[in-house]
Amino acid sequence: MIKTLTAHGNSHALVIEKAILQLLKIDVDTPLEVTTDGVNIIVSPVRDKSRAKAFRSALNKTNKKHSKTLTKLAESPYEGPVVFNSGRGSGNP
Repeated sequence: MIKTLTAHGNSHALVIEKAILQLLKIDVDTPLEVTTDGVNIIVSPVRDKSRAKAFRSALNKTNKKHSKTLTKLAESPYEGPVVFNSGRGSGNP
């Protein structure tokens, strides 16, 4: 399935079909962990309640500590993809 991002305020959103959400037992209250391997975006439901609590705590701490920076990033215009060099050799990841 190929998807495109949808404008959502000053951000972008990925719309996931209801059938996929039902299959994975994800609803609006399910915390999702968003990670990357340097090439792909990985979105996974957090099932462990203690892990979800730790995730929320870390998220709140990060938002509080970096609120000014995150606000600036959200307000800055999108200028294309950002490529991070993982330090493993040269070239693209």
